[in-house]
Amino acid sequence: MTDRHDQLTTQGWTKRFTADEPRLSEAAEEYQELGFEVLLEPLNAQEISGECVSCLIASGDRYKTIYTRRKK
Repeated sequence: MTDRHDQLTTQGWTKRFTADEPRLSEAAEEYQELGFEVLLEPLNAQEISGECVSCLIASGDRYKTIYTRRKK
């Protein structure tokens, strides 16, 4: 993982998944309705593996990683 991921984890954030629209907004809204804070982080190409690498990197600005944590 990256330094940014480690920093977020230390702050209590949990990485959920990476998505683009419309699923991104739908999931963020659902997590908020369930009582979570939601943070959307830019796609980190270093964390991508497998078949999806070239497609995700080519259109990476569309994708965000969802992090959540319980509201304090």
